Amino acid sequence: MTRRSTTQQYPDVQPELPPRSRGVIALLEENCTVCMLCARECPDWCIYIDSHKEEVVVPGAARARQRNVLDRFDIDFSLCMYCGICIEACPFDALYWTPEFEYAEHDLRDLLHDKTRLGEWMATVPPPPAHDPNGEPSKEEKAAGA
Repeated sequence: MTRRSTTQQYPDVQPELPPRSRGVIALLEENCTVCMLCARECPDWCIYIDSHKEEVVVPGAARARQRNVLDRFDIDFSLCMYCGICIEACPFDALYWTPEFEYAEHDLRDLLHDKTRLGEWMATVPPPPAHDPNGEPSKEEKAAGA
């Protein structure tokens, strides 16, 4: 109350965001198995996924296996409320938060980001925080050391 307030001049001066801040959602397409959990758990129904099945011939197997191939993965950011439920629901770590917040568009229809545009945001995803050196090692580290 006794100090004068200061206004940050946003376009000229970039704000200092806290680490791991939430911005836009990024997609790591290689990890997506088209399980549809993110789309089913989304309270706004703003995730659209299309896929098809593809047969994979495994040498030595009795019959060919099938796998899902991702055709379409779109997020409509004009509907998204940035709750993060889709990221938490993904069991394969295909969705991540990025700190990018400057993705405004002049046209509302341009806020529908497809899988290529969501994949471009992966370059801005910060690395995960380091593990506690005094903590218990993860099961992956235990398996690699054994």
